[in-house]
Amino acid sequence: MKPLMAYLPKEMFYDFIRVRFYAFAFSAFLVVGSLISLATQGLNFGIDFAGGVLVEARAPQAVDLAPLRTSLNDLGIGDVSITTFGDTGKDVMIRVQQQAGGEQAQTEALKKVQGVLADGFEVRRTEVVGPKVGSELIINGALAIALALIGIAIYVWFRFEWQFALGACLSLTHDVITTVGIFSFFQMQFDLTTVAAVLTIAGFSINDTVVVYDRVREMLRKYKKLALADLLNLSLNKVLSRTLITNLTATLAVLALVAIGGPTLQGFSLAMLWGMFVGSYSTVYVALPVLVYFEMRRDDFTNTQPGVTQVPEYERQPG
Repeated sequence: MKPLMAYLPKEMFYDFIRVRFYAFAFSAFLVVGSLISLATQGLNFGIDFAGGVLVEARAPQAVDLAPLRTSLNDLGIGDVSITTFGDTGKDVMIRVQQQAGGEQAQTEALKKVQGVLADGFEVRRTEVVGPKVGSELIINGALAIALALIGIAIYVWFRFEWQFALGACLSLTHDVITTVGIFSFFQMQFDLTTVAAVLTIAGFSINDTVVVYDRVREMLRKYKKLALADLLNLSLNKVLSRTLITNLTATLAVLALVAIGGPTLQGFSLAMLWGMFVGSYSTVYVALPVLVYFEMRRDDFTNTQPGVTQVPEYERQPG
């Protein structure tokens, strides 16, 4: 059986740069929409950030939620959310809102929930997060994302030029804002695993970007007089097969997490699935096209073919 790479054309030449204005408009729509959603709806913080009580339990048979919900509501601990997960209907997840009175009140609420579950349920997981801890985690999570973006931008600056660093930073900021915006728009639970997914997305996206940028630098050395838009297209098409295979492989792994990862990994899985798409998209239509508008200092690169002004036919394939 042939490997998948054998079915892809060895050379491709698709004019990605030509449609950059449509891509910029789409990116602007995603970013502005995300910011509007964050400003109007905010994020649906999970227990990690909002504080509260989380309990996962398993019953010997499928759970009837109605009597269980009635028993928990009678405890007087505020809003209680109960959901089942898994294929059997035996597993339940119970979330209790943050209690007034600090960590002691949270612990008391947990004991009351455990008391209701004592008859016939096996408690498999409990979490209690106070409001102070939750607010500290929000700050630390935002700081981790910001420091990661700054560190990546500095690395790309030293590795290439400031134009590349700015393009990479715009691409990563685009990825982070749109990922958080998706969680805000659909009000999906945003917790620490989602922060981990955002950082993973940034690493995945910059890996693609650095590969393309490295080929751009190589082409700048090889074709010093080639029009920049053509050179960027040529560079991207040189690594397009590799990018497609890498992204497809990673997406298959993420799809497995989405399908069987369960509620604990749901936020992480969905964030990663979106990140696979938006990370590849931003590399092609954000990080690369913005270089067209920067004055690339081609004198910094060795001129090995000074007379080349267009893409040679042997390196061009119709797309």
